[in-house]
Amino acid sequence: MAGLLHVTGCLREHTGCMKQIRVELINTGTEILLGSIVNTNAAWLGNRLFEAGFRVGRVTVVPDGYAINEAMRESARRADIVIVSGGLGPTSDDVTREALCDVCGVDMHRDERVAEWLKSYFERRGIPIAECNFKQAMVPDGAAVLENSNGTAPGLVMPASGSLPMFILLPGPPAELKPMVEHSVMPLLEDLADEDIPHLRVFRLVGIGESDLQELVDDSLHQVEGLEVAYCARVGEVDVRLVGSEVALKQGEARLRILAGAYVLAPAGASLEKAVVCHLAQQGLKAATAESCTGGLIAKRITDVPGASGVFEFGWVTYADRAKTEMLGVPENVLKRYGAVSEPVVKAMAEGALERSGADVAVAVSGIAGPGGGTPEKPVGTVWLAWAFRGGETRAEMMLYPRDRSSFCKMVSQRALAGLLDARRKEPVTE
Repeated sequence: MAGLLHVTGCLREHTGCMKQIRVELINTGTEILLGSIVNTNAAWLGNRLFEAGFRVGRVTVVPDGYAINEAMRESARRADIVIVSGGLGPTSDDVTREALCDVCGVDMHRDERVAEWLKSYFERRGIPIAECNFKQAMVPDGAAVLENSNGTAPGLVMPASGSLPMFILLPGPPAELKPMVEHSVMPLLEDLADEDIPHLRVFRLVGIGESDLQELVDDSLHQVEGLEVAYCARVGEVDVRLVGSEVALKQGEARLRILAGAYVLAPAGASLEKAVVCHLAQQGLKAATAESCTGGLIAKRITDVPGASGVFEFGWVTYADRAKTEMLGVPENVLKRYGAVSEPVVKAMAEGALERSGADVAVAVSGIAGPGGGTPEKPVGTVWLAWAFRGGETRAEMMLYPRDRSSFCKMVSQRALAGLLDARRKEPVTE
């Protein structure tokens, strides 16, 4: 690392007294653009750099080949640090080194230390080294080499010079990129980070839509000085992302909990099912499920959480009317009179599950997932949910989720799980 100290010195001269270093990412790979793989490198790097005090201003994805040249030139006009992942391998379409030379106006030389390391790498594995692998030993003049302990392609760092930013070239495979960033890149950049590192806190809210949430909290949150607010909607939930100083975050969180406390699940983006399992465990309660339209999704989400066996023992999928009667004790006359998607039936399902399981709380759902089966009185997307509490009353509600079948089931399971967070251990009555 001592040999790389001049790199950060060059960048300090390049940026002068700028408070915030401008960072851009470039990811190469035709497979990303074709949708064959997900660009996890950009997500991981963005988060890791933010933790270290850097804000990524832009992410560019280009196909394999010489499109990287233009992307690097464009980023060089805006950024102080350009981090490129991919294109450092031995094949003909790996041309990131060549692009760096083109942009910086330098030649390449063969680094014999890297070449010897490549030879030993293949010898240790008993594999003859192909001549094309020595392409990875070619280093642009003036660049420093970052060791790769998990693959063959070393990383490269080109110091900032004149109007050009610092370029950091990393291998594409995440198993190689991540260790290189942790062991080489972060120590290199730690003295350049913003001293006033902003903090990030994410709060997940369930049972409310993005537009309704914004109407509820947006004006108040934007009154907090220095607080950045953004929303990310998913099926049945919305993440509120707050960025700022610790003081701003505390004020923002307080306002969010006052205005939307009934919907706030937990900080740090915890999953709803994990929150349910933890809540039931803390209360010393057991839950049961009785599902029709969701086909076991609620039970699956609960049992996907480690430790679920301590709070969940029974679950029924009663898709047909006969199953509701035989397994849960729903009276046939109630089914005939009101239909399977109704308040009386879903309450009877929840109460039957509570009685047969011996649980402390049971949730039941019955709805019309579609695309067929709807009526003017009960259109596709109609669902009844009920929660039966031991020693308490049974609560039911009707919702309308006119979505595709998969989204409908996810929305219903979200609401069903959210209702389990209301379960509380009844304190014994003492004289």
